[in-house]
Order: sequence, then structure tokens, then C-alpha cells
Amino acid sequence: MATVINMPRLSDTMEEGVVAKWLVKKGDKISEGDILAEIETDKATMEFESFYEGVLLHVGIEEGETAPVDQLLAIIGEEGEDISGLLNGNQESQTEAVKEDKAEDTASVTATAPSIPEGVEIITMPRLSDTMEEGTVATWLKKVGDSVEEGDILAEIETDKATMEFESFYNGTLLHIGIEEGQTAPVDQLLAIIGPAGTDVSAIKNGNVTAASAPAKTADTPTQKKEEKVTATASVGSESSGGRIFASPLAKKIAADKGIDLAQVKGTGENGRIVKKDVETFTPSAAVNTSATATASTPAIKTYTPAGEESFEEVKNSQMRKAIARGLSGSKFTAPHYYLTIEVDMQNAMASRKHINGLPDTKVSFNDMVVKSCAMALRKHPQVNTQWSDDVTKYAKHISIGVAVAVPDGLVVPVLPFTDQMSLTQIGANVKELAVKARNKKLTPQEMSGSTFTVSNLGMFGIQEFTSIINQPNSAILSVGTIVEKPVVRDGQIVVGNTMKVTLACDHRTVDGASGAQFLQTLKQYLENPVTMLA
Repeated sequence: MATVINMPRLSDTMEEGVVAKWLVKKGDKISEGDILAEIETDKATMEFESFYEGVLLHVGIEEGETAPVDQLLAIIGEEGEDISGLLNGNQESQTEAVKEDKAEDTASVTATAPSIPEGVEIITMPRLSDTMEEGTVATWLKKVGDSVEEGDILAEIETDKATMEFESFYNGTLLHIGIEEGQTAPVDQLLAIIGPAGTDVSAIKNGNVTAASAPAKTADTPTQKKEEKVTATASVGSESSGGRIFASPLAKKIAADKGIDLAQVKGTGENGRIVKKDVETFTPSAAVNTSATATASTPAIKTYTPAGEESFEEVKNSQMRKAIARGLSGSKFTAPHYYLTIEVDMQNAMASRKHINGLPDTKVSFNDMVVKSCAMALRKHPQVNTQWSDDVTKYAKHISIGVAVAVPDGLVVPVLPFTDQMSLTQIGANVKELAVKARNKKLTPQEMSGSTFTVSNLGMFGIQEFTSIINQPNSAILSVGTIVEKPVVRDGQIVVGNTMKVTLACDHRTVDGASGAQFLQTLKQYLENPVTMLA
């Protein structure tokens, strides 16, 4: 079903925006996390990301055009989908209704809100995407009374998509914090107040001033006003020898495309911030001797109670945990799961792996062999490489396998694009790199989107057999157990063998039992004869 994307409100005061540049064009395939356009306000130019997958079916505002907040910006949906109903008067009337409602809300709040002293800035919980409804303050990097300069990072805000740094574009003193660390609040709730030191803001914080009260502020202030900007960071707590790495979203995108480590780039922007030109002009010879570190922590939980005493401890659910709950519940309750299990003789696979890893600078795991065999089996069984929608079944012509990785906060699924085109060693290197990024919270949205099939392996924990919930919109997920040494019958004789159980969870709407069984037969053939994967 097509999704309408409107001109976003990128700050408290934004009323309209200019599309400075479209980074995609009509007909392009869009993945979650792709940057659609650069949106210019009177304060700054900001990148606007997509939180949807599909094809760009319509562009509502051309480059250079100015449009009010909530006007139709783009439509994303399935290729060939009829969107005429979204382009007629219904959309316009909806937009007008939204404008009228907002005008009424603004007038109401303006009439009742307390006056804002000169130089004081009200900062509310930002909407980091068009799907975000609430956010959690993961960490405050400033405390009340601290001096704040433009470019300073105020806090880290956690959503169900990522943890993002929230940057100040105001100068002054942090006068009030409205949402404490660990607290979750809806979009537009009072987050902080910045202004001249000693300013009395009791009337403001008690009056629950929101973004709608922004019109009451005067236009002339001692410092040039710029909206708060949210910078998506691939790392939480990422540091270099010089401190936290500050970089614009565009600089990060260019660095990722070019494979440049931002820890080696010297920033020339405000407060040492890395900007586009710093990455474009970077050469290895100009590298700064820095190193990046990342840490992950889990809540400290008391694990004992006095004898005879019942006790519970409540640990607040993270945004990631909430997203996992929503996604897996939605999959389990909507997709009719069924499960198929086979046992694979791993004798030849073990011998092949030993031989491969004996080569210089080469190392592959059994999981890499499973991923490779899945990719090749999907070529022969396209029914398993599908996605269900109400009207059609989508057959993916490409194969991109997601590999489930456990992290302290839950589970993430980094994706290997075009897995079937990778060699075993390429799969091994990429899986290792993505797993490290996942555990250090450095994965980007692009690296976690676009899978057509998923592999989940608990063999390293000694689990012999288990079932998984399908990672939608995939139609299947493979659960991989540990290799077990056991008696087997070979050539009529009982000998010591090594076997591994794998279980395929299928969505019965798209994958019938026979299709799933045939896929597993092919998978078994590849794993039991690894040389066929090298052909």
C-alpha cells in the first residue's frame, strides 16, 4: 500500500521548507534509511531520510520549490501501484484540514502560553522520523547550569530505529531539563530550555510550553536562531582521542560510501565538526592518529533476595526492545508459521572448512557455509525468496540474506546485499564486520534493511534445535543448531559422525510445505558436498 510523505517539520519554528536537492528520482527503489532529499529552511539545510521501503512513485515538490509543512512531498509504494486517489482533491482537503487544525492549536496555545523572556529558547522532543511518536533520553551530555555553544551535543535520543545525537544550534546556558535520562516522552514535549544565565524560567516550565508556542517568541534575539538539528550517529558513545566524533549526516554518508574512517578526518566546521568538504578532501596521508572505541552496557539487575522474600525489579523497556516486540508479535500473529527440520551430515563440511582455513589469510565459519548454501538454494527455489502482500506475492529477483546478531539490548539483523554473488571468504569477512558493528551499535539503517531471507544461528551456545519467528517481510527464516558428535550409520556400519539440525520456519501464505521441503533438500546437498558451492 502506498505511503504519503509530507513536508516534515524539522524544528519548532519551521512553517515551510525548500527542497534544495532530490537525491532520488521517480521510479527509483527506496530502502529504509535512504536519504530522499535535502530540505532547506531559513536556518539550515537538513537531510531527510526514508523510513519506508518501496518505489518512489510521485514527487510532489520539485527542486527549488517552497512548500508549507505537511504538503505532499512524495509517495512511496509498490511499482505500478495506482496512486490517483492520493493525488486528487482528497489529499488536498486532508492537507487543508491539517492546516486548519494546526492554526487553531497554535492560536489556542499562543493565547494561553506564558511569555518567553528575550533570548530564551524552548527545545522540545524532536520528531526524528515521520513514524516517530515518542523518544527516550538515553544520556544527557549537559547538565543544568552548563554553558552551551552552537554545535554542542545536548543529549542522545533513543527511538525504535536508532540512538541519535541531539545537537544545539543555540548559545546560552542550560536552564532547565524537562525529560530526565531514561524517561520516555511523546514528540513535542518540553525537553530543555536554553537562555541567558540566571533567567527565571519557572513560568515557562510550569506552563508546559510546547512547539506550538514558538510564534510568541520575538524574531530579534542576541544570537542568530537556528533550529536544533538531529544527527543520526552510527555509534553510541563513540569517541576518539580528541573526544566525541562530530560529523554532519552528509559527511557521514560520503565517508561510508568511500570507506573512510571518520576518526581519521580532521573537522573544519564549528567546534571541529566534520563537514562535507573535510571528507571529500581527505587523504590517508592526512590521517590523524586516533582510535575509536564503543561500549555497550545492560541494566544492573539485583540477582538475589533474602531467604523467604519475594521481590521484583522493573527495568524500563528500551526503544529497541519495544520495536522487537512489535515486529515479532506482528509477524507471529499475522503470518501462519509452520516448521520443517532436517539433520545434515557435516563430515565433509568440517573437512572442507579445515582445508580452507589452512590457506593463508583465510578464515570461514560453519555459519558462513550455511549462509552461502542458503543463497545458492534460494536461486533454485524462488518461492522461498518472496514477500506477501494482500494483493500480490512479490518474488525477489535478488538474494540478500540477513544474519541475526545478539546485542546487549536485544537482536539486530544486518544484511548481506546480493549474498549469492559473494564467495565464502567474502561472506565470512562481511559477516564478521557487520557483527562487530552491531555489538558496538555502529550499524546504519541501510545495513539492517533489504533482506529477502534470514539465518539465525544458536549453535555457538550449544543449542541443538530451535525455531525462530519470521523476520518480515521475509517468507522464511532458517534456525541453525550446533554440530553434535553422535553415532551414525554409514555404509551399513555404525560409526562416529557429526550432524547438525536446521529448522526452516515458513509463512504458509507464500511457501507451501513441498516448496519448503525441496529448499531444505537442496540446502542439505550443498552442506554435505561443500565442493558444489565452489563451482
